[in-house]
Amino acid sequence: MPLTALALNGTLKSSGGEKSSTDRMLGLIANGLEKQGVATRTIRLADHDIKPGVTSDEGKSDAWPDIREAVLAADILVVGTPIWLGQPSSVTKRALERMDAFLSETDDQGRMVSYGRVAAVAVVGNEDGAHHVSAELYQALNDVGFTIPANAVAYWVGDAMGSTNFVDLKSVPKVVTKAVDMLVRNTVHLSRLLREEQYPGE
Repeated sequence: MPLTALALNGTLKSSGGEKSSTDRMLGLIANGLEKQGVATRTIRLADHDIKPGVTSDEGKSDAWPDIREAVLAADILVVGTPIWLGQPSSVTKRALERMDAFLSETDDQGRMVSYGRVAAVAVVGNEDGAHHVSAELYQALNDVGFTIPANAVAYWVGDAMGSTNFVDLKSVPKVVTKAVDMLVRNTVHLSRLLREEQYPGE
């Protein structure tokens, strides 16, 4: 069966409002994945009522259980976030906090339910901090059982304290296109390897 990917868009903007730079970057990655035969679904986190907490179900009206199901149904997870105050967005952090439950949700061999899935990161902003933000996401995703390939980040940052956003650029810089291409190649390659041979259990 072909690989599938899920992109979590951590923009603070709900659908139907302002254009999202995070959405544009995730679109580039999705296009690259499609060329590799990987279908990508995107969920905009700000559109959903994700309750605070660290379990897989925080009760009535919690949107996370359905999103969690989509995360675990995909071979590849791409987490996209803008930079705010030098940090990943609050909705991105909330999604990562909810994945903390994977630490105790294991199969009959003691492996986290997220094992065998590959994760990559997309970061946009008009301030410094892309490396810091990607490092935070890498560590969190690795903690909850995802595998991080080489060069698994595509990012763009404008001038610090500037007013130009990624979504406003007339064309995508070559350096961003190259980063997206590497992310796609390495993520798909590693995902195929893990599908063939899962991590050992206890």
